[in-house]
Order: sequence, then C-alpha cells, then structure tokens
Amino acid sequence: LKLEMPTVNLDREVTVLATVPVVIQSLKRCAVTWQKLISRVLEEQLKKVPQGHGPLAEIDLWREKNATLSALTEQIKLPEVQKVLEILRKAESKFTGDFQIVLNDLKKHHMEAQDSAKFLSTLERHLKNLSTGTGVDVISNTIPSLLNALRLVWIMSRCYNKDERMVPFLERISWEISARVRRVVDLQTLFKQDIAVAKKKITEGKTTLEQWKKCYFTTCIQVEESGSKRYWKFDVKRLFEKTDYMVLICQDLYDIFQVTEELYNVFIPELTTVTENPKAIDELRKEVNIIISPMEDLTFDPFSMETARDWAFVMEEFREDVTVEIVKQIFVQNLKDPPRYKNHPPVAGAISWSRSLSQRIQHTITRFQEEEELLASERGKEVMVKKMEEYENQKYRQWRERTEHMLPLLLKDTLLTATSVTEEPVTTKKSVCFTLNFSPEILEIIIETKYMEQLGLPIPEMARYMALQEDKYLGYTNKLKAMLDRYHKLMEMMNEAETKLLDQYVQELWRILKSGQKRLTWKSVGIGEFILQCTQTIGKLELLVHQVHHISEDISSKLQSIESTNLFKFPHSKNGDKHPGSRDFRSRLSNARRCFVRMKLTLLKLMGKCDLFLAVRKTIDLRNHLYHFLHSSYYAYWENRIYQVLTQLIVKNLQAFNATIVANVPLLQIEAVLSVPGITLQPNASEIEKMTEQSIQDCVEVTKHFVRWMHGTCIECPPQRVKANEVVTFSFYRDVSQSPLIIEQTVLIAQNVHKLLASLNKCLNQWKRYDLLWKSDKDAVLGRLAAEKPACVIFDEQLQFYMKVSQEVTQQPLIKDEQFVRLQLAPLASAVQENAKSWVMSLGKLLNELVREDLFSLQDEIQVGVFSL
Repeated sequence: LKLEMPTVNLDREVTVLATVPVVIQSLKRCAVTWQKLISRVLEEQLKKVPQGHGPLAEIDLWREKNATLSALTEQIKLPEVQKVLEILRKAESKFTGDFQIVLNDLKKHHMEAQDSAKFLSTLERHLKNLSTGTGVDVISNTIPSLLNALRLVWIMSRCYNKDERMVPFLERISWEISARVRRVVDLQTLFKQDIAVAKKKITEGKTTLEQWKKCYFTTCIQVEESGSKRYWKFDVKRLFEKTDYMVLICQDLYDIFQVTEELYNVFIPELTTVTENPKAIDELRKEVNIIISPMEDLTFDPFSMETARDWAFVMEEFREDVTVEIVKQIFVQNLKDPPRYKNHPPVAGAISWSRSLSQRIQHTITRFQEEEELLASERGKEVMVKKMEEYENQKYRQWRERTEHMLPLLLKDTLLTATSVTEEPVTTKKSVCFTLNFSPEILEIIIETKYMEQLGLPIPEMARYMALQEDKYLGYTNKLKAMLDRYHKLMEMMNEAETKLLDQYVQELWRILKSGQKRLTWKSVGIGEFILQCTQTIGKLELLVHQVHHISEDISSKLQSIESTNLFKFPHSKNGDKHPGSRDFRSRLSNARRCFVRMKLTLLKLMGKCDLFLAVRKTIDLRNHLYHFLHSSYYAYWENRIYQVLTQLIVKNLQAFNATIVANVPLLQIEAVLSVPGITLQPNASEIEKMTEQSIQDCVEVTKHFVRWMHGTCIECPPQRVKANEVVTFSFYRDVSQSPLIIEQTVLIAQNVHKLLASLNKCLNQWKRYDLLWKSDKDAVLGRLAAEKPACVIFDEQLQFYMKVSQEVTQQPLIKDEQFVRLQLAPLASAVQENAKSWVMSLGKLLNELVREDLFSLQDEIQVGVFSL
C-alpha cells in the first residue's frame, strides 16, 4: 500500500501555495485518493477474521493488521503528506474535515492492532507449548502460566480488558486444549495400544481438561483479589461445556479399559492350567476382545456433543456385554468354591449364588446367539441359564444323598468323648478330659434344610424333623458346654493333694459323666436328666472345694507369716557414733530370734491341734476306711509345704544377712589395738569369722524347733531316746540344713566376711610405719646414745621426729566404716601417741643426764683453775 504523491511543485511557502487555486485543486484530488485508499484498507482489515480455530490464529491476525495499518500510518507521517494537509487547512477547504475523520479512524484502529499484537505476543510462547509441546508435564506447567499471563493482559491491555474480546480468545484456548486431547486420545489407535499405555494417555487428557477449568477459576479469584474493578464474570458454559463433556467421555474410555484389564486379569495362566476346560478360558478371552471391538470402528466422533446419543447407546451396549461377561467369568471361576451370603450354608449358599447370577443375565441380555459348546462360546442367555440350572440340580442332589446317609449315623454318636479315661484312683488332676461330641455337620444340615425350604426344594423327612427340633438341640449343646466348662474349671482349681482328698466325690462325678460318654446318644430321651444330674453333682463338689480352699487359705496365711519373718533384726545405734560390740551384737540377734521361735511355734502348733485339719474331716463326709488313706496324703502335702516354707525362710534371711554384710551401713563396732609386737583387731578376725558362722548356724537351727509329724497324722513326733542319756527330736533341721540353696548362701557369706577382714587388715597395715616405736629396744638405743654422747643437734632431731609422729597421729581419721563394720582406731592412735611420748621422755631424761655430767665436769675444771690462780 502506497499513497500517491501530488505532481505540483510544493517548494514555496504554505501560505503562498494555499492561495493558488490550481495547486489547491490538485491537492484536493490527491487527498481524495488517499481518503478512499485508507477507508478501503480499514474496511478490509475490519472484515478479516482469524484463519483457524486456535488462539495463535488470532495473534497472527492482529500482527497482520498491525503491519498493514502501521504502513499507512508511517506514510501519513511523511513531510510531503503533512505539507499537503497543512496547505488544505490553510485554504480552509471543507474536505479536510472529512479526511481528518478517516485519519482518526486509522489512528484508533492502528493503536488497537498495535496494543493487541504487543500484549498477545506475550502469550505466544505458552500457546505454542500448548499446541505442540510434548509431555504431560509441559502442558500441566503451561496452563497456569498462560492464565497468569492472560490475567496481566486483562489488567494492562486497553483492548483485551472487555468481555467481547477476552471470551472469544478463551474459547479459542479451550478449543486448542480440546484439540490437543483429541490428538492424544485418538480412538483409531488407542484400542490397538497396550492397555496401560492407553489408560495413561486417557488420564493425561482428562487431567489436562480438568486442570484447564480449575486454573481458570483460580485466576478468576486472583483477578478479584488484585483490586481490579473488572472481574472475570464470563459465560462458563461457553468456555467449558465442550471440555466438560470431553472429561465425561475420557472417564467412559478409562472405565472401558479398566474393565477390559480386569477381565483379562481373570484369565491368568494359572487358571488355564488348573481348569478342567482350558478351551473355555480361551474362548472367554476372545469374547472380551469382541466386547471392545465396536469401539475401534466408530463412525462418529465420541468427543462431539452432537453425537452424545450415539455414544450413550455404545456405552449402554458395552455395559450390558460386560455384565454378561462378568457373570460368565464369576460362574466359571467360582464353581468349586462359590461365594456365599452371610450366614448361608455351603450348598444352599451355592444354589442361591447361582440363581442370583442367572437373574442378572435375564435382566441385562436382550439378544443372544446359541452355540453348541457349553463353555467354549456361551454367548446366549438360554445356554448360560441351562448351565446354572444343571449346577443347582447337581448341588441339591449331592446334598440330599449325603444328608439321608449321614444324619442317622451322626445321631448315633454319644453325647461326650473322653481322653485318658482310667478305672484306677486318680493320680493327677487332669486324668480325664470330657468334650462335647456334637458334630457341627448336624447344625449345618439343619441350616441347609431351612434355606433349601426357602428355595422351594424338597426336604428329606429326617432333616425336616431335625430342623423343627433345632432349639431343643441347641439348648442341649449350650447346657452341656456350660456344664463341661464348669467341670474343667473346677478340676483346674484343685491341686494334687485336694484331688486325692476329694477322690470319692470326683469318682462319683466321673461315673455320671461316663454315662454320657458310653451310653447316651443324641437320639436318647434322657439327655435333659443327664445334664441336671451332672450339674447337681458338680455343684456339690464345688461347695466342698470352696470349703477346703477356705481352710487351705487359713493354713497358707500362717505359713506365709512364718516365711516372711526376719531372723536378723540387727540393732541400730541410738546415737550417731556408738554401735554395739561383738558380744552385744550376738546377744541382741539371739534375743530377737528366740522371740520369733516362741511366736511362730505357737502359731504352727495351732495347725496341729485339729481345729483346722479336723474341719476338713467334718467338711468331707468320708467313710472310716478312706479317712486314713486320704488324710495321710493331705497331711504329707502340708508337711512338704512346711518344709518349703522353712527352706525359703532360711534362704531369704541368709540372703538378707549377706546383703547387710556388703551394705555400707555400720552395725557392728570393733577396735584396732596395739598388741606388741603387732596391731590387731578386737575382736580379732578369727573371732569375727566364728561369730558370723555362729549367726548362720543359729539361723538354720531355728528349724530344730519345728518338729516333724508322725506318719499319716498332723501330730508332732515325741522325742526318741536312742541311748541312755541321748534324746533325739525329729525336726526339719536335718532336711533344711542340707538344702543346696542354704549351703550356697553360707559359702557366699563366708567369702564376703573374709574379703571384709582382708580390707580391714589392709587399713591396719598403714599404721605399721610407726612400728619402730614399740619394736625398737629402747634401753639399747639409749645406751648407745649415752656411750656416743652425740651433740645436742642429734637429740633435737630425734625429739622433733617423735613429736612429729605424735602430732601426725592426731590428724589421722579415727573411724573407718567398711560395709557393716565400724572400725574404731582411737585406741590404736592413743597407744602410738603414748609410745611416741615415752620416747620423748626417755630422750629428754638421757639428754638431761649427759648435760648434767658435762656441767659438773666444767664446774670442776673452773674450780681447779681458780685455785691455781
């Protein structure tokens, strides 16, 4: 496009040329030509529409408009054109007004094209990714970015900030996304691909469509929150009606592939190897392919809303075919183990299952084609229903035959079964275990009978009778279970001694129970009386057991009191430093032990005075010939319990004694004394060890006061004279003292005391550095000094040494706590100080004598000298 320039000479001034008529006429003709050209170009540009359905076509259109109008605008700005217009305005030509209107239109449309091309160009990269980008990630990232850019265009652009501009552009974007999904979800190739690949493509397409709508509404909210007065209130139906429909179609396609995959998965290789008719499985697999074959040859576009009815018909047909196919597969796969409704028995449940499948086929199949083979290609309703009827008849026939054969045999079973049955007197409390002998198959037959009758099938008479008597048999079984639970719980309550004591009643109960194990069957008429008799006998035995347990608990409490006694009640210091010596320590332990013996013997003798054990005899009405046998074992049991209690008493007290020895709590006080020529303990180590041994012996000898009972009684054995002056009392001492546990504790205590004494001796060894004080021969040492007559400095050193020793001793700790012993070092320290002072006195006396001799000698010499003068 090019504006035609005037042929006249325009070199003179504008004011001059504006007065020349020839020039004005020539310029007017030229301006009219320009006006027509601009008007024609504007008209053409306004009529142009995008060449395509996508948004890129609209961008191209605006670019083309911008290029065309820019070319005209630039020519209008040329100096020659501007001079022509100025000359015409000076000439006051009416034409210039009309021409100015055209120029204003040109400017307006040019600015619109320029603005639109500039802002839409910012979307071009996103739109190209949307159109030609590869990968679902690219699309998922592009849509939010694109809408965000559109939001900015809406806010900043002067043209695309109106509904009439933005809505069509959004429609084009929606169309582009739809076209992209159509290319991905191409039905011509989709059904020829792997199922997993096809499902992935469908999911990607559906996700893209849903994301487009979701991101749109998110952007609407962002526009409102930005403070702009122009909201996105566009027609949602125009934008998303088609894409929403495509989402539904994608979901239908996904469901088709999902169902197809599930149908294929049924026919795993393992099913083909275990089925009795592998060809039938192959045929069923082929039928699955037939079901989806119509999808591959569609004559219409399923994504088009105009063909919605056609697609609905195809989906309805597919669902019907799938339903029939699924029923077939369920039937073939579950023939051997059909699923059942809750509480349905196996056979009636299988028949009900088969009938429910048959009804589903009858409701969904409207046309069929009969084939010869039964399972190879069962495409018809009649063939399938016939197969299911045969299955039902076979199941019913097998059940009826088995019921008529097994039910009489099951009713001949005895009520109970027993294990470890013996006619001998009981030896253990678990000798006999009775269990209910009611076959679960009887209940199953009763339940099957009820459901078979509901299904309208003929019932055998005996089975019908059992079904009518169901409540009675259930009552019997529940009462028998409760009775047996009560019996077993009762037997578990008794220990071996109590079981022997109550053997008479246990044997009577077993005699009654054995009638249910040997004589009574489920056809017997005395089942109720048997249950009542058993319940009454168990109740009587329970009463006796509870009474014996009450007596046993009383005895056990007394034994527990004995077992928990502390035989080593160690005396504690009343003031912080004073602790008892060895004699006082032993005396207090012995007094506490004697008090215990007096108290516990009184307690134990109460057990032997028949007030407890005679209560057992009164409780149990025993015949005289059974009394001695049963009570002797019962007394033996309690005598053994007394032995165990005494053993535990001694073991626990020795353990406590040992724990006291190794604990850092002083209870016994001893002294360290100087016994020339050495340092010793008072009492010495040997005496302490003997004291420990004697304490252990006294503890164990407590059991001598517990006298054994005479055989078969609870009467203490009287003392036995074995020699003229020797009397022996049979006590628990001999048995208890030989217990390995007690011997082990005795050895352990002795070892710990030995370690303690070794530690104390180690402490005393530190004082041996002063042993020269008492080991040295003082007279000999002083004699040598007197003979040598050393200088006073030597005496000063000696005196300083002994005075330092005396002072050093006063700074030593005088109490040493070692485990349970407090060692008093004060006597030893005092003795060392006395020895040091003795040396000081002796050295001082010697020094005094030597100095006196020297003084007297000097005095004599002085006198001699004086007299000689």
